Amino acid sequence: MEVLHSLFYFVVAVSILVAFHEFGHFWVARKSGVKVLRFSIGFGKAVWSYQKNPETTEYVVSAIPLGGYVKMVDEREGEVKEEDLPYSFNRQSLGARSAIVAAGPIFNLILAVFLFWWVLILGETGIRPIIGAVEPGTLAAEAGLLEGEEILKINDKPAPTWSEAIGLLFSEANSGDRMIELTVKTPDDTEATRMLKLVDSDIAKPQTLYKRLGLKPWYPNLPPLISKVLDGGAAQEAGLRAGDLIISADGEVINDWMAWVEYVQQRPNTLIKLVVERDGVRLPLNVIPNALEQEDETVGKIGAAVEVPEDLLEEIRVTYSLSPWAAIPAAFEKTWLYSVGTLKMMGKMLIGKASVENLSGPISIAQYAGQSAEMGLVSFLKYLGLISVSLGILNLLPIPVLDGGHLLFFAIEAIKGSPVSENVQIYFQQLGVLLLVTLMMLAIFLDLDRLF
Repeated sequence: MEVLHSLFYFVVAVSILVAFHEFGHFWVARKSGVKVLRFSIGFGKAVWSYQKNPETTEYVVSAIPLGGYVKMVDEREGEVKEEDLPYSFNRQSLGARSAIVAAGPIFNLILAVFLFWWVLILGETGIRPIIGAVEPGTLAAEAGLLEGEEILKINDKPAPTWSEAIGLLFSEANSGDRMIELTVKTPDDTEATRMLKLVDSDIAKPQTLYKRLGLKPWYPNLPPLISKVLDGGAAQEAGLRAGDLIISADGEVINDWMAWVEYVQQRPNTLIKLVVERDGVRLPLNVIPNALEQEDETVGKIGAAVEVPEDLLEEIRVTYSLSPWAAIPAAFEKTWLYSVGTLKMMGKMLIGKASVENLSGPISIAQYAGQSAEMGLVSFLKYLGLISVSLGILNLLPIPVLDGGHLLFFAIEAIKGSPVSENVQIYFQQLGVLLLVTLMMLAIFLDLDRLF
């Protein structure tokens, strides 16, 4: 069921992002005077189509919803009727052709701005970025961060929630900063500055950076008392019930809920021997946590929750939102931040300064789609924005076959005064296909490695 859930939202996400990308090509082509024969969402056999008359664009939804295309009148792709020659793509000016090709990825970046703007208006509810226990030897400890301090800003960028703070830290680290300034509020309500000092090895992998940071959110001490067991989870399968008090795990005494959560997270797909107290009687139970991809690492999850008193929840919960006007520059800033971060990460992977394990393939992206949708509309919109940025930046790379590759050919044409020969284009497009297929196979391999 979880697989179908993730697959459904993955298809929804791909359809939205591809539709917007292809609409960019379509809209600019029409505005530039190019005749568009077909606008398709998906590949393969058409399951729905509409065409007002034979001389207008055919709109199609195809059977395989993992892409799309815009088919324009083009002499390089087949015979063109004489009356359509002025409307052929290949006969347009260099500027018009460049604008049509660039429109797809640019529209993805525009979509990202809109999605982040929407997220900022709707607002995110999360936990305040209050720092929990700081482990010795971590970057947080070296920076002098203390339990109970609340992160206010990271390099002068607001960090209203814990997830936003961690996201900003990763983004700033991946963008090349080796000195990251944190503005914090101390328990006595004064502001202070802490400096995180990074080296290249700290950011080789997301898992490495997460562990090196050593930052964990603060939570109130709660007894390890299960208040809810989710259907279909490992807890239910093990026979755990609401009201069970965790006494020990593998002989180790469990004193509070967060200690229990950490114990489970560190043991995905590993048998844990429990002792629980139920109705005054101690019972032995065995549970095997399910594996879950989280923060770019695999953690254990059993599908059980603790009851947090409402007054305690109010202490750590925060909702952050902006007015429609204030959200506009903030949305542009987020899009720019993620775009620069994506480019820098790609560059580091290319020169070997960052691990290829940063790549996410279709399996990981589908999992993230399902997880974000499960967390609510705001999380799913944020996910769409991040993927839209990645799609836009990826398509602008100067790799033949991608939009950026076509723009590279157009740049050469502008310099030399004539188009790149068709044979040269075909040769480099074949190289581009080989490169993309290799990257895709690597990403799928990494996905399978994470999964199993």
